[in-house]
Amino acid sequence: MPLNGKNKTARTVIVLAIIFLSIELLDELVDGVRGAAWPLIRNDLHLSYVQVGMLLTIPNTISSLIEPILGILGDIGQRRQLILGGGVAFALALLLISLSHNFPLLLAAFVLFYPASGCFVNLSQATLMDIKPTRQEQNMARWALAGSVGNVIGPLALACGVAFHQSWRSVFLILTVLTVLLLLGLLWKYPIGAPSSQHDEPMHGFKDGIRNAISALKRRKVLRWLTLLQFSDLMLDILHGFLALYFVDVVGADNMQASFAVTGWLGVGLLGDFLLIPLLQRVRGLDYLRVSAIIVLCLYPAFLVVPNTNVKLVILGLLGFFNSGWYSILQGQLYTAMPGQSGTVMTLNSLFGLFGGLTPLALGFVAQQYGLQNTMWMLLAAPFALLIGLFKV
Repeated sequence: MPLNGKNKTARTVIVLAIIFLSIELLDELVDGVRGAAWPLIRNDLHLSYVQVGMLLTIPNTISSLIEPILGILGDIGQRRQLILGGGVAFALALLLISLSHNFPLLLAAFVLFYPASGCFVNLSQATLMDIKPTRQEQNMARWALAGSVGNVIGPLALACGVAFHQSWRSVFLILTVLTVLLLLGLLWKYPIGAPSSQHDEPMHGFKDGIRNAISALKRRKVLRWLTLLQFSDLMLDILHGFLALYFVDVVGADNMQASFAVTGWLGVGLLGDFLLIPLLQRVRGLDYLRVSAIIVLCLYPAFLVVPNTNVKLVILGLLGFFNSGWYSILQGQLYTAMPGQSGTVMTLNSLFGLFGGLTPLALGFVAQQYGLQNTMWMLLAAPFALLIGLFKV
């Protein structure tokens, strides 16, 4: 290939990588806004803990039934169309969320949003992993950093909206506009009619893709990473989903203070994700994971029992710092265990998400019956599972 052709290809790869990382940033920006907005949404729509649990569980369960098919299609030549179509559905779901005035409409919007995010975001991640197969753990760290930036900006965006007397609906409407702009950039560098890249070319049929997924599930190493990813989420997205409600309902903070607590947790986590990238050049990722799980196992009970709010916030920040890298290291290990099957990784994650996705609903029922303070103790299963699962690995 001529030198100019190589330079052009390298530039295209860099721009695509930036776009894919921006998609993750946007997705976590949405998640950050939603996590901080739960008290506002709950009060506005008069939701119970069970309904909050349903909003976190039902869409995720439905998505987990759809995404396995999407992942296989992504491995057999439909990836570009799925990513772009998912982006359109992603924008439409955000628009519906901003227009929701009752529980059924909000539930319908979430039901659309979850599989749209699977197409738009998860397949973008898979494509990013295909760009540099030998650097998947490091690229997952960059992916996690982009997500952390979005998660930190999300509560800040909501706080700014509240400060300027705007509702949570206005913030979701702005996110809709940002999604459309990002879609235009993706169409520019990743058009539907462009020649196929190697990860868009069909390598096998749909039945072969199913057989490959079933075969992967029989491998102990693959099962280990899939299981640990689900348990680690207790200290990541699931804690995030209940954190603002915990500060409002248990600690007694107002909505602004709860948003500040979530932002602080995510902000320190962002620092941890930033430092993780150079750390992984020097330290084995799994060794770091063991140490961080031990530290979180000690810090989290202290967070729940300490009565002073300021001390609680400090401990929360330390939790955010030390659980940095959990997702990126475990997901990187899963990609490494399944070379050339990045779409199938999404398929298997979705299948296991069927079980993990029931967790928020179960926690919602427990919180309704026994209180949110008691329910939060159940999240300790995450560091325990990591220590057991990483034994002698």
